[in-house]
Amino acid sequence: MTFTHLDADQRPTMVDVSGKTATKRSATAEARVDFPPAVAAALRESGLRSPKGPVFDTAIVAGVLGAKRTHELIPFCHPLGIENCRITIDLKGNAAIILCTVTVHHKTGVEMEALTGASIAALTVYDMCKALSHEIVISAVRLLAKEGGKSRYTAVNP
Repeated sequence: MTFTHLDADQRPTMVDVSGKTATKRSATAEARVDFPPAVAAALRESGLRSPKGPVFDTAIVAGVLGAKRTHELIPFCHPLGIENCRITIDLKGNAAIILCTVTVHHKTGVEMEALTGASIAALTVYDMCKALSHEIVISAVRLLAKEGGKSRYTAVNP
């Protein structure tokens, strides 16, 4: 197996995308936030608000900002002019299911941007609800799909 972020001397390096062709690329990632039953019930009863304000609306804004700033957080990510970032959050049972889809026309993919957007949205949900409980669990951050470039990917159990 060859690691793309190592040079000939096995030192970390950014992947050179200068020779690649810009194409439409997209990726979708998911994160799950599990609440204690009382917190999920409180969210439903309050119209998805916590003492800090509108939980999911705030998380969507934070997730989009996180996706746009991925290159500032992950050392070898290229800065991308993201063309679209859509985040949805659904309360299913006692869990918030976060989906983040990012699209760009570029020489490199947006998997990390989608994963970062979903993760930051999940962290924001936690932050907005931690006054209600610290027993909130963030889990299952994963890539669901990517397309464009050389390869396609779809998760086995989306």
